[in-house]
Amino acid sequence: MSVTVDGDKSVSVPQRMRRLLRGPRPESVPVVVGTACTVVGLIDVAAGVFPRFRHSRMHTLAEVLPGALGPFAAALSLSAGMLLLLLAHGLKRHKRRAWRAAVVLLPAGAAAQFAYRHSVVGVLVSLTLCYLLVRHRDQFRALPDPRSRWRALANFVLLGAGSLALGLVIVSVHPGRVVGDPSIADRLQHVLYGLFGVEGPVDYAGRTSWTVAYSLGALGLLTAVTTIYLAFRPEHPAARLTEDDESRLRALLETHGGRDSLGHFALRRDKAVVFSPSGKAAVCYRVVSGVMLAGGDPIGDVEAWPGAIERFMDEAKAHSWTPAVMGCSERGGEVWTRETGLTALELGDEAVVDVADFSLAGRAMRNVRQMVGRIERNGYETRVRRARDIGATELERIRRAAADWRGTDTERGFSMALGRIGDPADGDCVIATAHLPGSGDGPHGDLKAVLHFVPWGRDGMSLELMRRDRSADPGMNELLIVASLQAAGKLGIARVSLNFAMFRSALARGERLGAGPVLRCWRGLLIFLSRWFQIESLYKFNAKFRPRWEPRFVVFRTSRDLPRIGIAAMQAEGFVNLSLPRPFRSRSPRPCGHTLRSAPEHEVRAA
Repeated sequence: MSVTVDGDKSVSVPQRMRRLLRGPRPESVPVVVGTACTVVGLIDVAAGVFPRFRHSRMHTLAEVLPGALGPFAAALSLSAGMLLLLLAHGLKRHKRRAWRAAVVLLPAGAAAQFAYRHSVVGVLVSLTLCYLLVRHRDQFRALPDPRSRWRALANFVLLGAGSLALGLVIVSVHPGRVVGDPSIADRLQHVLYGLFGVEGPVDYAGRTSWTVAYSLGALGLLTAVTTIYLAFRPEHPAARLTEDDESRLRALLETHGGRDSLGHFALRRDKAVVFSPSGKAAVCYRVVSGVMLAGGDPIGDVEAWPGAIERFMDEAKAHSWTPAVMGCSERGGEVWTRETGLTALELGDEAVVDVADFSLAGRAMRNVRQMVGRIERNGYETRVRRARDIGATELERIRRAAADWRGTDTERGFSMALGRIGDPADGDCVIATAHLPGSGDGPHGDLKAVLHFVPWGRDGMSLELMRRDRSADPGMNELLIVASLQAAGKLGIARVSLNFAMFRSALARGERLGAGPVLRCWRGLLIFLSRWFQIESLYKFNAKFRPRWEPRFVVFRTSRDLPRIGIAAMQAEGFVNLSLPRPFRSRSPRPCGHTLRSAPEHEVRAA
């Protein structure tokens, strides 16, 4: 079924309308079951830890739930509770493996209820939850997320630390049963021994010692079993751009690359790609913490965008990932929202300079003109060349200098960073360098600053990276941007995309005469956040070159997803690092992005 929109050729009916035609889907069962597992897990853990809880009115409910099983009630409550808590999130995300584990765990809990306590109610509760899972098994088909065996180490560290903390609580919640007055060191030693199934130095009156021993042993066994499982399960590495994918994307960019200044960034090799059925369009993405992040507009023919977007959404549904798009254009946002029913929110503005209109003359450009003139009088020289025109030795020196001048331990960038310089396949990239003759004593010779631009179609380029030697004179970035704009005509460049300024319109409107209190408060908050994210400084730096502003949008499903998408985007950009400590990270090579540029004095393009 198709319709005609604004005189264009036929496009597919929005998926939102298709869903209405098909009728609502029963999506609530996984959330209900996952929430039930969370509640049951918390009650089971509490029942296994706190003796007063086991004798309270709440225990009447806890005893009929999976976990409170006869003489081993404390240990089995902890084990079942922890397992249910681990499974709950996967069940809410429709994960098939979580469903399989829960379907095995719940009947086992029912059998234990009947064998140890002869509890008919407990059996019914377990089997009811199991029935819901089996009845709605079609909703639990999500494929696994990308993973590696390093998660086993993370599980051992996190669950081990949690078991240690919970063990200290278990050892300490029986003050009336403790023999003597053991110190904190004795209690900690007792926990460590107990996790390995060995009796520790703390002694209790009556059967409490057995309860504590079984509980600690259960925590240790749970930590060991889950770690072994994660270590030996099959690996699901994160998708990467293959040579064939890259070749197909380059062919699309050759024809349609002029549509979006961010198109060339789709060639980051730590992204994956889905193509439309016709192969005439593609969406590149990266999965971060369960969020499927696409950057910029789809690549290729606009008429084929709906097919690529539908494949993207199908992939998100197959893995139960949260779909999101960062930094798409206004036209891209219209297509995304029309085809998927998603929502778009303005994220900021991209600064675009038309080369033909750029000039250093006039009062508005006085500050830039004076700064550039001062630096040139100090003896600095600039060179603006295509990457293919630079010799291999000099290119390697530029690459090393850019890495040394990064300024942070973590590489940053995703939707507006390529992650490499001087690759043989990127010969059309433009590199601008600043040199100070006679200062060749440093590790990088007379090189003092670097700008890297990627192609934007056949007549444009997009700023990807700015790096400078901190010992160089202030204003290196202004100098190289002006030099690049002045040399652009000789290179056949008619338009240059500079930095992306987040919330630019709010900052601009908030400082105008007559701005309302809400807008002023919002601007004040952005200025406060600029201490860490350079929001205001990037806007002011971009505004120096009198650009035209092109809005960019974030596309998301619901407002509830925004916090999760925000954290995932910050992880992708490199502002939040949740990876393992450096000694434990995988040594496989991984292309990375580049740093958010602070304004004149720091570095690149913000995303």
